[in-house]
Amino acid sequence: MPKVLIIEDEATIRAVLKDILKDQKELRLEVDEAKDGVEGLTKLESANYDLAFCDIKMPKMDGMEVLTQAKAKDISTTFIMISAHGTTELAVDAVKKGAYDFLQKPPDLNRLLITLRNALDKNLLVKESVSLKKKISHQYEIIGQSDGIKEVLKMIDKVAPTDARVLITGANGSGKELVARQLHEKSPRSLFSFIEVNCAAIPSELIESELFGHEKGAFTSAIKQRLGKFELAENGTLFLDEIGDMSLSAQAKVLRALQENKIIRVGGDKDIAVNTRVIAATNKDLKKEIAEGRFREDLYHRLSVIVIKVPSLKDRKEDIPLLVDKFLEDIAVNYGAKKKNIDAEALKLLSQNEWSGNIRELKNVIERLVIMSEGTIGSAEVKKYL
Repeated sequence: MPKVLIIEDEATIRAVLKDILKDQKELRLEVDEAKDGVEGLTKLESANYDLAFCDIKMPKMDGMEVLTQAKAKDISTTFIMISAHGTTELAVDAVKKGAYDFLQKPPDLNRLLITLRNALDKNLLVKESVSLKKKISHQYEIIGQSDGIKEVLKMIDKVAPTDARVLITGANGSGKELVARQLHEKSPRSLFSFIEVNCAAIPSELIESELFGHEKGAFTSAIKQRLGKFELAENGTLFLDEIGDMSLSAQAKVLRALQENKIIRVGGDKDIAVNTRVIAATNKDLKKEIAEGRFREDLYHRLSVIVIKVPSLKDRKEDIPLLVDKFLEDIAVNYGAKKKNIDAEALKLLSQNEWSGNIRELKNVIERLVIMSEGTIGSAEVKKYL
């Protein structure tokens, strides 16, 4: 139920506005009042209001001061300013200070209701956006208290705000993508796209088209122009996963893109400027790959401005109870079921396992245990389904 506050020194206008708002039965508004700016600000500080209709000319504290102080205190209420002495300059000033809209007294009923509904719709979209972002952020959260993970998190916090290229190393399933995601989410580029390319999953003859796009007619099946991942990640982050599996010809073009911040689509002849942060990951020893002629040394040096090594699960076994608890919680949410418990003996057995498949393997095992166990997960279930 949306909460609305009317901040207005004239009792008759407060009463009229309240009646209008209460008549909007389908919106189910909860309407409160304040007789001046001081009372209005006090109420805004003590309760969460979705919307405030705020007069500008009031004793003790005018509406613009209420708006300014509310914004300074990080009060998220949406303000609609009202005044009998409205001018274009005043309306512009109110919006600059953070108001959603400005209405002239006496407000036109249709205009008031349209503004009200639009403001509530905007609030709903903002809440959904924040909720979605929290959900995504939780999905890619890095869990652990081990020294190795603490070092990874420390490096992420230091490097993320920069545009430095990062090479993430570690075994399969150790969480390299989570590191890449956190680098993006904590960077100024987080408002733009995070584009992932698994270099090991794309055939060598298609990787260049995937990365750089192609022009119509560039090859038999190119029936229209297609943008590549570099362009799709404009102003955002391009994550090149398993870059050690990229062909040498594609490596040469990636190197040029990193050197010049330009690409050429397959079948094209025009340089296209790109502004993309590149983060790469690999489970291979790239120095060994260089020695054996399978990876370009100059590309390695371009990619590895910062190197973050993600420890394997066998090297951070003290984190297993925390990871198990997170997976149990996530699985319960996904299944719409109650979170299952796990006893100490079962946790001990899980902590003693070597986990060659790392976190990915642990997550799969926990999901299997949740599905197959009737009640609390015990050592018998772990021995049976591990």
